[in-house]
Amino acid sequence: MPDSKKKTLGILAIAGVEPYQEKAGEEYMSPEQMEHFTKILTAWRNQLREEVNRTVHHMQDEAANFPDPVDRASQEEEFSLELRNRDRERRLIKKIEKTMDKIKDDDFGFCESCGVEIGIRRLEARPTADLCIDCKTLAEIKERQMQG
Repeated sequence: MPDSKKKTLGILAIAGVEPYQEKAGEEYMSPEQMEHFTKILTAWRNQLREEVNRTVHHMQDEAANFPDPVDRASQEEEFSLELRNRDRERRLIKKIEKTMDKIKDDDFGFCESCGVEIGIRRLEARPTADLCIDCKTLAEIKERQMQG
């Protein structure tokens, strides 16, 4: 199974939903589709919040004053890595909440750059996507040119 398919199923599995089956003649971003993505985003946000809380409790439980400098350094490195991961997850939670606001404002599922439909499958793979695949590809090319 391709990696992109596994990731899509992972996000959908977190929410406990199946891939959306579009009905013939169904309007893009119908109320059913909006509900589908709201479920996905809510479950994803809740799962990330649980991870953040688990880390806080883990760090409180594991915090020990090791007399051995090597043990202390090892623990500090572990905590530092966990904190970086949790910081990344906190930023993702904010992005998820921004996306949920877009759903409430009926502004979800359309490219912020060109205004075309992003597409159900792309949104299932990356629910926080705000650019269509063409605009995202172009943005990545520009980013690489600026770096190189």
